Amino acid sequence: MAAAPAEEKTEFDVVVTDAGANKIAVIKAVREIKTDLGLVEAKNLVEKAPATILEGAKKEDAEAAKVKLEAAGAKVELK
Repeated sequence: MAAAPAEEKTEFDVVVTDAGANKIAVIKAVREIKTDLGLVEAKNLVEKAPATILEGAKKEDAEAAKVKLEAAGAKVELK
């Protein structure tokens, strides 16, 4: 009897595990992704890494956020 295939995840959390050397670029990327955050809130999120940037995001949105954050120099995980 074959095991049932695992359900594909449809919701992802985007977590910054390390801001890297260019924190300013990462903060700007966080503010582009989460437009409701002010500069201080975005800075605090980035500095307390690991920090969840998006929760329950669709796969496409999570992947786009990951690409944007990695381009800014952050290390990112999708959970």
